[in-house]
This record gives sequence, C-alpha cells and structure tokens, in this order.
Amino acid sequence: MADRLMDHARAQAWLDRYVAAWKSYDEADIAALFSEDVRYRYYPHADWVVGREAVVASWLGESTDAQSSTRDEPGTYDATYTPIAVDGDVVVATGTSTYTESPGGPATKVFDNCFVMRFDDQDRCREFTEYYTKRT
Repeated sequence: MADRLMDHARAQAWLDRYVAAWKSYDEADIAALFSEDVRYRYYPHADWVVGREAVVASWLGESTDAQSSTRDEPGTYDATYTPIAVDGDVVVATGTSTYTESPGGPATKVFDNCFVMRFDDQDRCREFTEYYTKRT
C-alpha cells in the first residue's frame, strides 16, 4: 500500500489529467500519469501492458500488441470520470466516453466506464483496469 493515502480531490485531479492526456496524445502527459512499473489493462481479461514506456506506446498506437489502442481523430471524443470510492491507494471511478463521427458532430457511440486503480505515493497510477459497456 502507498505511504500516502489517496483522496477524492487528488483522484479527481488525476482523472482530469487522464482525460487531458488522452485528448492531447502528449507523450510526456501520458507518462506522467503512471509509475515506472505500472500494469495496465484495457479490459479485465486482457493481458497486462507492463511498464510506463509500454503504456505510452500503447496509448499512442505505436505498439504492435493486439490490445493496443488506436488514436482517435482529434475533436471526435470526450470523457468525464469521477471517483466513487477511495480506500487507501485504491480508487474506483465511473464515467462516460463519448465519440462522434466528426468534430462537433452528434454522439455516435457512448460507453459507460469503470476504472479500478492503485496509486503510488506520488499520485501515479501503478495498476489500472478498465471495465466498460457500450450504450445501445
């Protein structure tokens, strides 16, 4: 467990930085979110992406891993997430991710998300698993 306990305000600040990093695809901003030895999963039964560099490459679509992310077109996505439970170094957050076909267009896909995360004592995520479902 981390020496410094996480709280709702710092968890929300991290989630806000997470969304900003996703929207910018800035390598340094993405890297700043995670510990050097982070373990990251895009869904619960996925293999772990291990290590900060591997997570950054995955986010940027530079990884050859089949589970890697692909870059979304700028202006065609947004998200809001809120911490709903904080216990020591563990944070559970829920929210939505919304996608459009073109910038400013109507929503074409909406996902309800749940993140289960563990943090180190510098507020960097060291373990991340996403659960999501697509709205019909």
